Amino acid sequence: MSVVAKNPIMPGFYPDPSICAVGGDYYLINSTFAYFPGLPILHSRDLVHWEQIGNAMHRQEQLPLKNAGHSQGLFAPTMRYHNGTYYVICTNVSFGGNYIVTAEDPAGPWSDPYYLQGADGIDPSLFFDDDGKCYYIGTHPNPEGCRYDGDYFIWIQELDIGQMKLVGEVHNVWNGAMRGVHWPEGPHLYKKDGYYYILHAEGGTGPEHAVTVCRSREIYGPYENNFCNPILTHRHLGQAYPVKYAGHADMIETPRGEWYMVMLAVRPLEGYTTMGRETFLAKVVWENGWPVVNPGVGILTDEVEIDLPEWNPAEDGTFDTSFNCVPGSSRIYDFTAMGRLGDEFLTLRNPGEDMYALDKEGLKLAFRSITLKEKDSPSYVCVRQQHHSFRASAVFQTENLTDGRRAGIALLQSNEFHLRAEIGCGDEGLEAAVILCREGQDQIMGKHLIRQDAEGLTADDVSGEVRLTLKVEGLTAFVELETDWIVEGTGQSISGTGLLCGNIDIRGLSTEVAGGFVGCTVGMYAVADRDSREQAACFRSFSYMA
Repeated sequence: MSVVAKNPIMPGFYPDPSICAVGGDYYLINSTFAYFPGLPILHSRDLVHWEQIGNAMHRQEQLPLKNAGHSQGLFAPTMRYHNGTYYVICTNVSFGGNYIVTAEDPAGPWSDPYYLQGADGIDPSLFFDDDGKCYYIGTHPNPEGCRYDGDYFIWIQELDIGQMKLVGEVHNVWNGAMRGVHWPEGPHLYKKDGYYYILHAEGGTGPEHAVTVCRSREIYGPYENNFCNPILTHRHLGQAYPVKYAGHADMIETPRGEWYMVMLAVRPLEGYTTMGRETFLAKVVWENGWPVVNPGVGILTDEVEIDLPEWNPAEDGTFDTSFNCVPGSSRIYDFTAMGRLGDEFLTLRNPGEDMYALDKEGLKLAFRSITLKEKDSPSYVCVRQQHHSFRASAVFQTENLTDGRRAGIALLQSNEFHLRAEIGCGDEGLEAAVILCREGQDQIMGKHLIRQDAEGLTADDVSGEVRLTLKVEGLTAFVELETDWIVEGTGQSISGTGLLCGNIDIRGLSTEVAGGFVGCTVGMYAVADRDSREQAACFRSFSYMA
Protein backbone atom coordinates (compact mmCIF):
# COMPACT_ATOMS: atom_id res chain seq x y z
CA MET A 1 0.00 0.00 0.00
CA SER A 2 1.28 3.48 -0.83
CA VAL A 3 0.16 7.09 -0.59
CA VAL A 4 0.81 10.13 -2.75
CA ALA A 5 2.16 13.39 -1.37
CA LYS A 6 1.33 16.61 -3.20
CA ASN A 7 3.99 19.31 -3.32
CA PRO A 8 4.45 21.47 -1.45
CA ILE A 9 3.71 19.23 1.53
CA MET A 10 3.71 22.34 3.73
CA PRO A 11 2.36 25.28 1.70
CA GLY A 12 3.04 28.86 2.64
CA PHE A 13 5.60 30.28 5.05
CA TYR A 14 7.36 27.05 6.14
CA PRO A 15 11.03 27.67 5.23
CA ASP A 16 14.30 25.89 6.08
CA PRO A 17 12.77 22.47 6.82
CA SER A 18 14.42 19.83 8.97
CA ILE A 19 12.96 16.34 9.32
CA CYS A 20 13.43 13.73 12.02
CA ALA A 21 12.33 10.06 11.89
CA VAL A 22 11.61 8.16 15.11
CA GLY A 23 10.36 4.68 14.27
CA GLY A 24 7.24 5.18 12.19
CA ASP A 25 6.77 8.80 13.27
CA TYR A 26 8.10 11.77 11.32
CA TYR A 27 8.61 15.28 12.66
CA LEU A 28 9.11 18.45 10.67
CA ILE A 29 10.35 21.81 11.95
CA ASN A 30 10.71 25.19 10.21
CA SER A 31 12.15 28.68 10.71
CA THR A 32 9.94 31.46 12.11
CA PHE A 33 12.28 34.49 12.32
CA ALA A 34 10.56 37.30 14.30
CA TYR A 35 7.27 35.47 14.92
CA PHE A 36 6.16 34.00 18.24
CA PRO A 37 5.79 31.20 19.20
CA GLY A 38 8.81 29.93 17.30
CA LEU A 39 9.67 26.78 15.36
CA PRO A 40 6.48 24.79 14.65
CA ILE A 41 6.62 21.04 15.29
CA LEU A 42 4.61 19.04 12.77
CA HIS A 43 3.96 15.31 12.94
CA SER A 44 3.09 12.68 10.36
CA ARG A 45 3.09 8.91 9.92
CA ASP A 46 2.89 8.82 6.13
CA LEU A 47 4.75 12.01 5.05
CA VAL A 48 1.50 13.15 3.40
CA HIS A 49 -0.88 14.13 6.19
CA TRP A 50 0.52 16.45 8.84
CA GLU A 51 -0.65 17.86 12.17
CA GLN A 52 0.93 20.63 14.19
CA ILE A 53 1.52 19.34 17.70
CA GLY A 54 3.28 22.35 19.18
CA ASN A 55 6.11 24.85 18.92
CA ALA A 56 9.64 24.34 20.21
CA MET A 57 9.92 27.96 21.42
CA HIS A 58 6.58 28.33 23.19
CA ARG A 59 7.46 30.47 26.23
CA GLN A 60 8.47 34.10 26.04
CA GLU A 61 11.47 33.58 28.30
CA GLN A 62 12.80 31.04 25.78
CA LEU A 63 12.68 33.44 22.89
CA PRO A 64 13.86 37.05 23.23
CA LEU A 65 12.96 38.92 20.04
CA LYS A 66 12.97 42.57 21.11
CA ASN A 67 13.48 44.91 18.14
CA ALA A 68 14.15 41.98 15.78
CA GLY A 69 13.45 42.64 12.13
CA HIS A 70 11.03 40.37 10.31
CA SER A 71 13.91 38.37 8.82
CA GLN A 72 15.97 38.24 11.99
CA GLY A 73 15.22 36.18 15.09
CA LEU A 74 15.16 32.42 14.54
CA PHE A 75 17.04 31.08 11.53
CA ALA A 76 17.21 27.48 10.30
CA PRO A 77 16.54 24.84 13.02
CA THR A 78 17.45 21.15 13.05
CA MET A 79 15.51 18.47 14.92
CA ARG A 80 17.09 15.19 16.04
CA TYR A 81 16.31 12.31 18.44
CA HIS A 82 18.68 10.26 20.60
CA ASN A 83 18.12 7.87 23.52
CA GLY A 84 14.66 9.10 24.49
CA THR A 85 15.34 12.82 24.06
CA TYR A 86 14.36 15.17 21.26
CA TYR A 87 16.81 17.95 20.40
CA VAL A 88 16.25 21.16 18.49
CA ILE A 89 19.26 23.28 17.64
CA CYS A 90 18.86 26.72 16.09
CA THR A 91 20.27 30.24 15.82
CA ASN A 92 18.66 33.31 17.34
CA VAL A 93 20.55 35.94 15.35
CA SER A 94 18.93 38.69 17.43
CA PHE A 95 19.95 37.33 20.81
CA GLY A 96 22.42 34.75 22.07
CA GLY A 97 23.38 32.98 18.86
CA ASN A 98 23.32 29.17 18.60
CA TYR A 99 21.42 27.19 21.21
CA ILE A 100 19.77 23.82 21.96
CA VAL A 101 16.38 23.03 23.51
CA THR A 102 15.30 19.53 24.54
CA ALA A 103 12.10 17.62 25.25
CA GLU A 104 11.00 14.10 26.13
CA ASP A 105 7.81 14.63 24.12
CA PRO A 106 8.04 16.46 20.75
CA ALA A 107 4.73 18.17 21.57
CA GLY A 108 6.52 19.79 24.50
CA PRO A 109 7.16 21.26 26.92
CA TRP A 110 10.63 22.17 25.63
CA SER A 111 13.47 23.28 27.87
CA ASP A 112 14.97 26.72 28.19
CA PRO A 113 17.76 27.34 25.67
CA TYR A 114 21.28 26.07 26.28
CA TYR A 115 23.44 28.66 24.51
CA LEU A 116 26.61 27.17 23.07
CA GLN A 117 29.77 29.09 23.85
CA GLY A 118 32.17 29.23 20.92
CA ALA A 119 29.57 28.23 18.34
CA ASP A 120 29.82 31.06 15.84
CA GLY A 121 27.99 31.28 12.54
CA ILE A 122 24.53 29.98 11.66
CA ASP A 123 22.58 26.89 10.55
CA PRO A 124 23.69 24.42 13.24
CA SER A 125 22.89 20.72 13.15
CA LEU A 126 23.55 17.73 15.44
CA PHE A 127 24.83 14.26 14.62
CA PHE A 128 24.93 11.28 17.00
CA ASP A 129 27.53 8.71 15.97
CA ASP A 130 27.39 4.95 16.54
CA ASP A 131 29.63 5.25 19.62
CA GLY A 132 27.23 7.72 21.25
CA LYS A 133 29.37 10.79 20.64
CA CYS A 134 27.58 13.93 19.51
CA TYR A 135 28.92 16.37 16.95
CA TYR A 136 28.01 19.93 16.07
CA ILE A 137 28.10 20.95 12.42
CA GLY A 138 27.46 24.48 11.21
CA THR A 139 28.72 27.19 8.93
CA HIS A 140 30.77 30.31 9.66
CA PRO A 141 32.91 32.89 7.84
CA ASN A 142 36.10 31.68 6.19
CA PRO A 143 38.62 31.52 9.08
CA GLU A 144 41.30 32.97 6.79
CA GLY A 145 39.11 35.98 6.05
CA CYS A 146 36.18 36.37 3.69
CA ARG A 147 37.26 37.17 0.15
CA TYR A 148 33.70 37.93 -0.94
CA ASP A 149 30.15 37.98 0.46
CA GLY A 150 29.18 34.41 1.36
CA ASP A 151 32.75 33.05 1.61
CA TYR A 152 31.88 30.59 4.38
CA PHE A 153 33.18 27.25 5.68
CA ILE A 154 31.32 24.26 7.10
CA TRP A 155 32.86 23.20 10.41
CA ILE A 156 32.53 20.28 12.82
CA GLN A 157 33.32 20.00 16.53
CA GLU A 158 32.51 17.44 19.19
CA LEU A 159 29.71 18.42 21.57
CA ASP A 160 29.44 17.17 25.14
CA ILE A 161 25.68 16.75 25.06
CA GLY A 162 25.48 16.21 28.82
CA GLN A 163 27.18 19.51 29.58
CA MET A 164 25.94 21.26 26.41
CA LYS A 165 29.49 22.39 25.69
CA LEU A 166 31.68 22.18 22.63
CA VAL A 167 34.88 20.23 23.31
CA GLY A 168 38.05 19.56 21.38
CA GLU A 169 39.20 21.30 18.23
CA VAL A 170 37.26 23.11 15.55
CA HIS A 171 37.60 21.36 12.17
CA ASN A 172 36.86 23.40 9.06
CA VAL A 173 35.97 20.55 6.73
CA TRP A 174 34.29 21.89 3.61
CA ASN A 175 33.55 25.11 1.77
CA GLY A 176 31.29 23.88 -0.97
CA ALA A 177 31.22 21.69 -4.05
CA MET A 178 31.58 24.50 -6.58
CA ARG A 179 34.67 26.66 -7.06
CA GLY A 180 34.25 30.09 -5.45
CA VAL A 181 30.89 29.03 -4.02
CA HIS A 182 28.69 31.52 -2.18
CA TRP A 183 26.97 30.56 1.06
CA PRO A 184 27.70 26.90 1.79
CA GLU A 185 25.10 26.55 4.53
CA GLY A 186 22.40 24.42 6.13
CA PRO A 187 24.74 21.41 6.62
CA HIS A 188 23.55 18.06 7.99
CA LEU A 189 25.64 14.98 8.84
CA TYR A 190 24.59 11.38 8.12
CA LYS A 191 26.35 8.02 8.27
CA LYS A 192 25.72 5.23 5.80
CA ASP A 193 27.74 2.15 4.85
CA GLY A 194 30.86 3.42 6.61
CA TYR A 195 30.81 6.90 5.10
CA TYR A 196 30.01 10.25 6.70
CA TYR A 197 27.97 12.46 4.38
CA ILE A 198 27.52 16.22 4.55
CA LEU A 199 24.37 17.39 2.79
CA HIS A 200 24.26 21.16 2.44
CA ALA A 201 23.02 24.13 0.41
CA GLU A 202 24.97 26.44 -1.88
CA GLY A 203 24.31 29.60 -3.86
CA GLY A 204 22.15 31.46 -1.35
CA THR A 205 18.46 30.93 -0.67
CA GLY A 206 17.38 32.48 -3.98
CA PRO A 207 17.51 31.73 -7.71
CA GLU A 208 20.93 30.01 -7.51
CA HIS A 209 20.02 27.76 -4.57
CA ALA A 210 21.21 24.15 -4.81
CA VAL A 211 21.65 20.93 -2.79
CA THR A 212 25.12 19.36 -2.80
CA VAL A 213 26.80 16.47 -0.98
CA CYS A 214 30.28 15.28 -0.02
CA ARG A 215 31.57 12.26 1.93
CA SER A 216 34.46 10.95 4.01
CA ARG A 217 35.50 7.79 5.85
CA GLU A 218 36.40 9.99 8.82
CA ILE A 219 34.08 12.50 10.45
CA TYR A 220 36.66 15.29 10.29
CA GLY A 221 37.54 14.51 6.68
CA PRO A 222 39.05 14.90 4.24
CA TYR A 223 35.71 15.05 2.37
CA GLU A 224 35.46 14.16 -1.29
CA ASN A 225 33.17 15.91 -3.72
CA ASN A 226 30.34 14.14 -5.50
CA PHE A 227 31.08 14.65 -9.20
CA CYS A 228 27.32 14.75 -9.86
CA ASN A 229 26.84 17.88 -7.72
CA PRO A 230 24.52 19.62 -7.39
CA ILE A 231 22.19 16.71 -6.74
CA LEU A 232 19.18 19.04 -6.81
CA THR A 233 18.68 22.55 -8.16
CA HIS A 234 16.19 24.49 -10.28
CA ARG A 235 18.56 27.30 -11.18
CA HIS A 236 19.01 25.97 -14.72
CA LEU A 237 15.27 25.84 -15.51
CA GLY A 238 14.79 29.51 -16.34
CA GLN A 239 12.98 32.40 -14.70
CA ALA A 240 9.53 31.28 -15.85
CA TYR A 241 9.68 27.83 -14.25
CA PRO A 242 6.83 27.61 -11.66
CA VAL A 243 8.97 26.23 -8.78
CA LYS A 244 12.24 27.98 -7.94
CA TYR A 245 14.89 28.42 -5.21
CA ALA A 246 15.07 24.67 -4.40
CA GLY A 247 17.60 23.95 -1.67
CA HIS A 248 18.32 23.66 2.08
CA ALA A 249 17.55 19.95 2.35
CA ASP A 250 17.39 17.27 5.05
CA MET A 251 16.88 13.50 4.69
CA ILE A 252 15.35 10.56 6.58
CA GLU A 253 15.10 6.81 6.12
CA THR A 254 11.79 5.00 6.71
CA PRO A 255 11.53 1.63 8.51
CA ARG A 256 11.13 0.06 5.05
CA GLY A 257 14.52 1.36 3.97
CA GLU A 258 13.28 4.11 1.67
CA TRP A 259 14.84 7.56 1.77
CA TYR A 260 13.08 10.89 1.40
CA MET A 261 14.29 14.46 1.34
CA VAL A 262 12.60 17.69 2.37
CA MET A 263 13.76 21.06 1.07
CA LEU A 264 12.52 24.58 0.56
CA ALA A 265 11.35 26.09 -2.71
CA VAL A 266 9.02 28.90 -3.82
CA ARG A 267 6.10 29.19 -6.22
CA PRO A 268 6.15 32.73 -7.61
CA LEU A 269 3.37 34.26 -9.68
CA GLU A 270 4.57 36.39 -12.58
CA GLY A 271 7.94 36.54 -10.84
CA TYR A 272 6.63 37.59 -7.41
CA THR A 273 6.64 35.39 -4.29
CA THR A 274 4.14 36.41 -1.59
CA MET A 275 3.94 33.15 0.38
CA GLY A 276 7.66 32.88 1.04
CA ARG A 277 9.64 29.66 1.05
CA GLU A 278 7.63 26.45 1.36
CA THR A 279 8.45 22.83 2.24
CA PHE A 280 8.68 20.28 -0.59
CA LEU A 281 9.36 16.54 -0.64
CA ALA A 282 11.36 14.28 -2.97
CA LYS A 283 12.35 10.63 -3.14
CA VAL A 284 16.00 9.63 -2.77
CA VAL A 285 17.79 6.48 -3.91
CA TRP A 286 21.43 5.56 -3.39
CA GLU A 287 23.61 4.72 -6.38
CA ASN A 288 27.36 4.07 -6.24
CA GLY A 289 27.45 5.37 -2.69
CA TRP A 290 25.75 8.71 -3.44
CA PRO A 291 22.18 10.00 -3.03
CA VAL A 292 20.17 10.59 -6.21
CA VAL A 293 17.10 12.84 -5.95
CA ASN A 294 13.97 11.88 -7.91
CA PRO A 295 15.84 9.48 -10.22
CA GLY A 296 14.91 9.80 -13.87
CA VAL A 297 13.52 13.28 -13.27
CA GLY A 298 16.17 15.19 -11.30
CA ILE A 299 13.91 18.05 -10.24
CA LEU A 300 10.96 18.46 -7.89
CA THR A 301 7.70 16.84 -8.96
CA ASP A 302 4.09 17.77 -8.27
CA GLU A 303 3.48 14.39 -6.63
CA VAL A 304 5.64 11.87 -4.76
CA GLU A 305 4.57 8.26 -4.29
CA ILE A 306 5.46 7.00 -0.82
CA ASP A 307 5.62 3.38 0.25
CA LEU A 308 3.79 3.87 3.52
CA PRO A 309 0.21 3.14 4.63
CA GLU A 310 -2.15 6.11 4.64
CA TRP A 311 -2.63 7.81 7.99
CA ASN A 312 -5.42 10.13 9.09
CA PRO A 313 -4.49 12.20 12.17
CA ALA A 314 -8.11 12.99 13.02
CA GLU A 315 -9.10 9.32 13.00
CA ASP A 316 -5.95 8.37 14.89
CA GLY A 317 -7.09 10.47 17.83
CA THR A 318 -3.83 12.39 18.17
CA PHE A 319 -5.10 15.56 16.51
CA ASP A 320 -7.20 17.91 18.62
CA THR A 321 -9.61 19.43 16.11
CA SER A 322 -11.20 21.65 18.77
CA PHE A 323 -8.55 24.32 18.23
CA ASN A 324 -5.90 23.14 15.73
CA CYS A 325 -6.48 23.08 11.98
CA VAL A 326 -4.82 20.87 9.40
CA PRO A 327 -1.99 22.80 7.68
CA GLY A 328 -3.03 24.00 4.25
CA SER A 329 -6.75 23.67 4.96
CA SER A 330 -9.63 26.11 5.10
CA ARG A 331 -10.68 26.91 8.63
CA ILE A 332 -13.26 28.85 10.68
CA TYR A 333 -12.37 29.92 14.21
CA ASP A 334 -15.20 30.72 16.63
CA PHE A 335 -13.32 32.52 19.38
CA THR A 336 -16.34 32.51 21.68
CA ALA A 337 -16.02 28.72 21.96
CA MET A 338 -12.22 28.38 22.14
CA GLY A 339 -10.33 27.88 25.37
CA ARG A 340 -7.00 28.80 23.79
CA LEU A 341 -5.54 29.67 20.42
CA GLY A 342 -4.39 26.82 18.22
CA ASP A 343 -0.71 26.10 17.75
CA GLU A 344 -0.79 27.56 14.23
CA PHE A 345 -1.50 31.12 15.48
CA LEU A 346 1.38 33.59 15.53
CA THR A 347 2.15 36.99 17.00
CA LEU A 348 5.07 39.34 16.36
CA ARG A 349 8.14 39.30 18.58
CA ASN A 350 7.32 39.07 22.31
CA PRO A 351 3.63 39.94 22.59
CA GLY A 352 3.32 40.37 26.36
CA GLU A 353 0.85 38.51 28.52
CA ASP A 354 -1.78 41.25 28.30
CA MET A 355 -1.74 41.61 24.51
CA TYR A 356 -4.72 39.30 23.98
CA ALA A 357 -7.24 37.28 25.96
CA LEU A 358 -9.92 34.71 25.12
CA ASP A 359 -13.29 34.54 26.86
CA LYS A 360 -16.91 33.77 26.00
CA GLU A 361 -17.19 37.09 24.16
CA GLY A 362 -14.32 36.31 21.81
CA LEU A 363 -10.68 37.17 21.17
CA LYS A 364 -9.84 40.50 22.78
CA LEU A 365 -6.85 42.43 21.44
CA ALA A 366 -5.54 45.23 23.61
CA PHE A 367 -5.51 48.71 22.09
CA ARG A 368 -1.83 49.65 21.94
CA SER A 369 -0.17 52.59 20.33
CA ILE A 370 2.34 50.21 18.66
CA THR A 371 1.57 50.00 14.96
CA LEU A 372 2.32 47.29 12.42
CA LYS A 373 4.98 49.62 10.98
CA GLU A 374 7.25 49.31 14.03
CA LYS A 375 9.84 46.69 15.01
CA ASP A 376 7.90 46.05 18.17
CA SER A 377 5.01 43.94 19.46
CA PRO A 378 1.74 45.22 17.99
CA SER A 379 -1.61 43.71 18.89
CA TYR A 380 -1.62 41.33 15.94
CA VAL A 381 -2.70 37.67 15.86
CA CYS A 382 -2.31 35.84 12.57
CA VAL A 383 -1.94 32.64 10.57
CA ARG A 384 0.26 31.93 7.57
CA GLN A 385 -0.94 32.64 4.03
CA GLN A 386 -0.98 29.17 2.47
CA HIS A 387 -2.66 29.67 -0.90
CA HIS A 388 -2.26 32.00 -3.87
CA SER A 389 -6.00 32.71 -3.68
CA PHE A 390 -7.99 32.86 -0.44
CA ARG A 391 -10.59 34.80 1.58
CA ALA A 392 -9.85 35.86 5.15
CA SER A 393 -12.68 37.36 7.22
CA ALA A 394 -12.74 38.90 10.69
CA VAL A 395 -15.96 39.62 12.59
CA PHE A 396 -15.62 42.09 15.44
CA GLN A 397 -17.60 44.50 17.58
CA THR A 398 -17.46 48.26 17.14
CA GLU A 399 -18.42 49.68 20.55
CA ASN A 400 -14.85 50.60 21.55
CA LEU A 401 -13.74 52.09 18.25
CA THR A 402 -13.64 55.70 19.44
CA ASP A 403 -10.98 58.13 20.66
CA GLY A 404 -8.42 57.07 18.10
CA ARG A 405 -8.93 53.32 18.53
CA ARG A 406 -9.03 51.16 15.39
CA ALA A 407 -9.28 47.45 14.58
CA GLY A 408 -9.17 45.40 11.44
CA ILE A 409 -7.47 42.80 9.30
CA ALA A 410 -4.02 42.82 7.71
CA LEU A 411 -1.95 40.97 5.14
CA LEU A 412 1.60 41.38 6.42
CA GLN A 413 4.92 40.75 4.72
CA SER A 414 6.90 42.99 7.07
CA ASN A 415 6.61 46.20 9.07
CA GLU A 416 7.44 48.12 5.86
CA PHE A 417 5.27 46.17 3.40
CA HIS A 418 1.70 45.24 4.25
CA LEU A 419 -1.99 45.84 3.53
CA ARG A 420 -4.41 46.95 6.26
CA ALA A 421 -8.18 47.29 6.36
CA GLU A 422 -9.45 48.95 9.50
CA ILE A 423 -12.50 50.47 11.18
CA GLY A 424 -12.26 53.55 13.37
CA CYS A 425 -13.99 56.78 14.22
CA GLY A 426 -13.07 59.66 11.89
CA ASP A 427 -14.11 63.31 11.80
CA GLU A 428 -17.54 62.44 10.39
CA GLY A 429 -18.23 59.23 12.26
CA LEU A 430 -17.32 55.58 11.98
CA GLU A 431 -15.35 54.90 8.82
CA ALA A 432 -13.51 52.10 7.10
CA ALA A 433 -10.12 52.60 5.46
CA VAL A 434 -7.88 50.44 3.29
CA ILE A 435 -4.17 51.29 3.54
CA LEU A 436 -1.28 49.86 1.53
CA CYS A 437 2.12 50.29 3.21
CA ARG A 438 5.14 50.13 0.91
CA GLU A 439 8.67 50.95 2.07
CA GLY A 440 7.13 52.19 5.31
CA GLN A 441 4.93 54.76 3.57
CA ASP A 442 1.13 54.51 3.85
CA GLN A 443 -1.11 55.02 0.86
CA ILE A 444 -4.85 55.20 1.42
CA MET A 445 -6.45 53.00 -1.22
CA GLY A 446 -10.03 53.66 -0.19
CA LYS A 447 -12.27 55.11 2.53
CA HIS A 448 -15.92 54.64 3.34
CA LEU A 449 -18.11 56.48 5.85
CA ILE A 450 -20.11 53.65 7.34
CA ARG A 451 -22.96 55.62 8.99
CA GLN A 452 -23.89 57.90 6.15
CA ASP A 453 -27.51 56.70 6.47
CA ALA A 454 -27.67 57.48 10.18
CA GLU A 455 -26.83 61.15 10.29
CA GLY A 456 -26.12 62.60 13.70
CA LEU A 457 -25.40 59.32 15.44
CA THR A 458 -22.21 58.82 17.41
CA ALA A 459 -20.37 55.59 18.12
CA ASP A 460 -22.02 55.42 21.55
CA ASP A 461 -25.47 55.38 19.94
CA VAL A 462 -24.90 52.17 18.00
CA SER A 463 -23.97 48.57 18.88
CA GLY A 464 -23.28 45.67 16.63
CA GLU A 465 -20.70 43.94 14.51
CA VAL A 466 -18.73 44.42 11.35
CA ARG A 467 -17.15 41.87 9.04
CA LEU A 468 -14.05 42.79 7.07
CA THR A 469 -13.05 40.36 4.33
CA LEU A 470 -9.73 40.37 2.54
CA LYS A 471 -9.92 38.51 -0.75
CA VAL A 472 -6.66 37.68 -2.51
CA GLU A 473 -6.53 36.47 -6.08
CA GLY A 474 -2.89 35.93 -6.93
CA LEU A 475 -1.23 39.34 -6.90
CA THR A 476 -4.46 41.32 -6.55
CA ALA A 477 -6.44 42.01 -3.37
CA PHE A 478 -9.99 43.14 -2.65
CA VAL A 479 -11.54 44.30 0.63
CA GLU A 480 -15.23 43.83 1.40
CA LEU A 481 -17.29 45.25 4.26
CA GLU A 482 -20.47 43.94 5.90
CA THR A 483 -22.20 45.87 8.69
CA ASP A 484 -25.03 45.02 11.05
CA TRP A 485 -25.93 47.47 13.86
CA ILE A 486 -28.83 48.33 16.10
CA VAL A 487 -29.43 51.96 17.14
CA GLU A 488 -29.75 52.05 20.92
CA GLY A 489 -33.26 52.75 22.22
CA THR A 490 -34.91 52.79 18.77
CA GLY A 491 -34.51 49.31 17.35
CA GLN A 492 -33.44 50.91 14.06
CA SER A 493 -31.24 48.59 12.02
CA ILE A 494 -28.28 49.82 9.98
CA SER A 495 -26.78 47.17 7.75
CA GLY A 496 -25.04 46.90 4.46
CA THR A 497 -22.48 45.08 2.40
CA GLY A 498 -20.18 46.02 -0.41
CA LEU A 499 -16.73 46.35 -1.88
CA LEU A 500 -14.50 48.77 0.00
CA CYS A 501 -11.59 48.62 -2.37
CA GLY A 502 -10.67 46.43 -5.32
CA ASN A 503 -7.82 45.65 -7.69
CA ILE A 504 -5.10 46.38 -5.12
CA ASP A 505 -1.68 45.48 -6.49
CA ILE A 506 0.14 43.45 -3.81
CA ARG A 507 3.32 42.65 -5.72
CA GLY A 508 5.09 44.83 -3.15
CA LEU A 509 4.29 42.19 -0.51
CA SER A 510 6.69 39.78 -2.20
CA THR A 511 10.21 38.60 -1.49
CA GLU A 512 11.37 40.10 -4.75
CA VAL A 513 10.27 43.63 -3.72
CA ALA A 514 10.28 43.58 0.10
CA GLY A 515 13.29 41.29 0.46
CA GLY A 516 13.94 39.09 3.48
CA PHE A 517 13.21 35.46 4.22
CA VAL A 518 9.55 35.48 5.29
CA GLY A 519 6.19 34.89 3.64
CA CYS A 520 2.98 36.78 4.29
CA THR A 521 0.73 36.24 7.27
CA VAL A 522 -2.90 37.32 7.56
CA GLY A 523 -4.73 38.18 10.75
CA MET A 524 -6.44 40.58 13.14
CA TYR A 525 -5.01 43.67 14.77
CA ALA A 526 -5.93 46.55 17.04
CA VAL A 527 -4.21 49.92 17.44
CA ALA A 528 -4.83 53.25 19.17
CA ASP A 529 -3.38 56.75 19.15
CA ARG A 530 -2.46 56.12 22.78
CA ASP A 531 -2.40 52.96 24.90
CA SER A 532 -5.83 52.05 26.20
CA ARG A 533 -5.29 48.64 27.71
CA GLU A 534 -8.44 48.76 29.81
CA GLN A 535 -10.29 48.63 26.47
CA ALA A 536 -9.95 45.90 23.84
CA ALA A 537 -11.11 45.12 20.34
CA CYS A 538 -13.38 42.07 20.53
CA PHE A 539 -13.14 39.66 17.60
CA ARG A 540 -15.94 37.11 17.49
CA SER A 541 -14.55 34.94 14.71
CA PHE A 542 -11.94 34.62 12.01
CA SER A 543 -11.94 32.49 8.89
CA TYR A 544 -9.42 31.53 6.24
CA MET A 545 -10.99 29.91 3.19
CA ALA A 546 -8.97 28.65 0.22
